[in-house]
Amino acid sequence: MRDIARRFVHALTGTLFVLSLSLTSSHAFAQSPGSDQDPLFGTWRLDLSKSKYVPGPPPRSETRTYTRDAQGVKGQIDRHYADGRREVIDYRADADHDSPVSGTQAYDAIRFKRVDRYTTEAVLSHAGRVWGTARRVLSENGETLTIVFRRFEPGDMVSNVAVYSKVRPK
Repeated sequence: MRDIARRFVHALTGTLFVLSLSLTSSHAFAQSPGSDQDPLFGTWRLDLSKSKYVPGPPPRSETRTYTRDAQGVKGQIDRHYADGRREVIDYRADADHDSPVSGTQAYDAIRFKRVDRYTTEAVLSHAGRVWGTARRVLSENGETLTIVFRRFEPGDMVSNVAVYSKVRPK
């Protein structure tokens, strides 16, 4: 009887060890894209000379900032238009659920899907209706961020390629 109990304890201990190892590994994998080492985190400045806005015009300037806080990943866009208008757009950049957006009248929600460590796709919507899509690609060296935005509606086709450079602290 003792031998059976000992085997049961060993089997249970082994099972718990494997389970805890797999949970730790999956937690580490789930955290890696949003960890503090994520090359997306930081400030990005629009490089107008490398960007293309169709039909245009492009913004006068744009800065994107990605940070982590207690609720996850936060994104902020500070956009200045040629006509003097300014938008400061705030949103959550976490994947797989709709997140509210503030600071713009164009769209009020965003849903991200992480494709891989460097690529994220987003659907922007207004009042539950798709407003546009975006694909964000981070270069492997972490120095360039490219966002391709598309919106195809009758009479309103937009196809932008915005290229950003990482702002390094001085």
